[in-house]
Amino acid sequence: MIILRDDQRIARLRRVSQITSFLGMGILLAGMLILFLPNSANLVLYQLVALFFGWMLSQVGIYLGNRYVRDPRPDELLDDVLRKVARNGRLYHYLLPATHVLLIPSGIIVFVPKYQAGNIAVEGDKWKQTGLGLRRFFGQERLGNPTREAALSIEALASYLNKHAPSVEEVPIGAIIVFTNKGNKNLDLKNSSMPAMHYTKIKGYLRQQKQESAMAEDDYQAVKAAFDKKAAHLLEQTAVGDDEE
Repeated sequence: MIILRDDQRIARLRRVSQITSFLGMGILLAGMLILFLPNSANLVLYQLVALFFGWMLSQVGIYLGNRYVRDPRPDELLDDVLRKVARNGRLYHYLLPATHVLLIPSGIIVFVPKYQAGNIAVEGDKWKQTGLGLRRFFGQERLGNPTREAALSIEALASYLNKHAPSVEEVPIGAIIVFTNKGNKNLDLKNSSMPAMHYTKIKGYLRQQKQESAMAEDDYQAVKAAFDKKAAHLLEQTAVGDDEE
């Protein structure tokens, strides 16, 4: 399997996550310390502003941290899971309109990773998350609607292909919602309108799909070329490295 990843973006947003988390905690602490200042009653407005902006910055740090700082990151976990089951695939991380995209001869799979813990259940495209306690407000990003996220990713990728691979009339694009929290087994996903599973189930699921017919070779090459445009700098670096060896 060929893995193409925008490491510069990962490094940049990792740094942004660390900075915003540090600033957010600092501003929150400053807001709380205002209580101990003389005439603190006259500074309530400043305290509220500090607490609000500190909380907002800390949430940005959490959002980015879960994608670019968490160990293993979502892209690293997908690498490990897919390496053996998609040996003839090309995996694109942080390069295309959809964040994690696998191109295989039978089509395209978009992965929507979700790290959230708690009791998670879905009925159709309606998601429910319980058992969080105070984590609902502090320290954990809300689950949102993974089905909607996946649909938007598919739509964005289809639009990209319409522009960059116009010769391809139709290409199968699917999505898998992947829960990456190793300890979270409280998942009731069987009634999801879109494939959704714990990451440990991906290998078995993809092996079951291997009977699907392959795309026409011309269509596959056109899609590959369109995707590789976004990874041209990475492919050039690989080629240079091979030449030097």
